[in-house]
Amino acid sequence: MITFWFAVVVLAWVLFFVLEGFDFGVGLLGPLLGRDDHERGAAVRTIGPFWDGNEVWLVAAIGVTFAAFPAWYSALLSGLYLPMVVLLLLLAVRGVALEFRGKGDGAAYRRRADIALALSSLGIVLVWGALLAAFVRGLALDASGSVTGGGLSRTLGPVFTLEAGLGALAALFAALLLGATFLSLRTSGPLRGRARTLARWLGTGGAVALLVIGFGTGSRLALAAAALSLLAGILARSGREALAFAATAVGVAGAVVAVFTTHGDVVLRSTLNPQWSLTMDSAAATPQALSLLTWAGVLILPGVLAYQAFSYWIFRRRVASERVPS
Repeated sequence: MITFWFAVVVLAWVLFFVLEGFDFGVGLLGPLLGRDDHERGAAVRTIGPFWDGNEVWLVAAIGVTFAAFPAWYSALLSGLYLPMVVLLLLLAVRGVALEFRGKGDGAAYRRRADIALALSSLGIVLVWGALLAAFVRGLALDASGSVTGGGLSRTLGPVFTLEAGLGALAALFAALLLGATFLSLRTSGPLRGRARTLARWLGTGGAVALLVIGFGTGSRLALAAAALSLLAGILARSGREALAFAATAVGVAGAVVAVFTTHGDVVLRSTLNPQWSLTMDSAAATPQALSLLTWAGVLILPGVLAYQAFSYWIFRRRVASERVPS
């Protein structure tokens, strides 16, 4: 059951970063690709029915980690407390911007909401990228599994490293490519054309950068990401938007899986002593708790998946960004 629930945690993170990834990308690109209030509104409407449902997977990932791997949850949340608080505040700003964008009158009001949406989405993407890099690098765990140190360096130090900076840039590129391919898939008119052009250039440019990184570091993950990025750019160029989005989503999903499985059965590496690292077995809850959790998961998880798939099917049509004569 330990392996099963670890797989569920990883699945929840994959769904969150893929589904919310294009939400963040659209939030970033909407004000940039939309030339006027109508086009920016069309971009926001592509994620309107989905964004709050997509956030369910963040709650699921953290909730399942708390229930199935309490020691892992305790170390992550205590060691990265301030970045997590910043992340929650940015998520709140983004939610307010999306919910209240249509509540006021005038293009100026909506423009301010679009700016708040773009800036909060940018901040969320950068913080998440830095956090994922910190997950891979590990935290200063002692023999008891607690994060050592004091002051701001204890909680902010892991996200102010070279690895965290590279992770933030990688997350930004992924969100932009996800957002561009999603907008080209879900819109019509001029916004679709601009999104497709951007996806083509992002895919090609990202492939070149990832190839340099892959050959320079010998990372097979970077080389695989380069191939998928190039494929997404080629598919976007040929007008195969669904396949371009799928290729990008597969790349993001693979990167998330790699983050959580880099160290094998070690769920959180100790930067002080590898022997103090948390493994799946040492971080897991008791067998009785996992058994009870399994019954709850069997009842709830399929329903959430089915409902979300149904909502995507219902709102599958494109959103028009061109103006229709009245």
